[in-house]
Amino acid sequence: MPDPFPFPAVTATLELPLLVPGQAQKEFFLNEALSILDAVYAHGIDGSLPAPPANAPEGASYRVTAPASDAWQGRADQLALRISETWHFVAPREGMSVFDRSAGQLLVFRTTWQSAAAPEAPTGGSVIDTEARAAITQVLQALQTLGILA
Repeated sequence: MPDPFPFPAVTATLELPLLVPGQAQKEFFLNEALSILDAVYAHGIDGSLPAPPANAPEGASYRVTAPASDAWQGRADQLALRISETWHFVAPREGMSVFDRSAGQLLVFRTTWQSAAAPEAPTGGSVIDTEARAAITQVLQALQTLGILA
């Protein structure tokens, strides 16, 4: 009789726990997977911190910054999710994006978390084109409103 096809213990992208035949307490693993999906689906985090905040509510999510400490030691750049009164971590993947609600900006993971910096508004010059400057200012404001630029 051939060996059964081996399944991994977690999914490839978000490392969600998978159920296996005969597994005890399947509801625990399913609830954990659903909670992680719920936290990362909206692509939003509450903020970026190096250590867990005191009294974080259920469902809170943060980007762990360096130097990570306390319960987040060694978890820099990961997303920390508060599920069932404990911290769960999701390692970022290349191209992953989240909106940092406290900073009001979009973060993209490209080897490290990055955000776009707003260029300086045009000033000076020998010829001033007020319409061009107004258009550039509107583009910058739109990108800031969308959270693309800080």
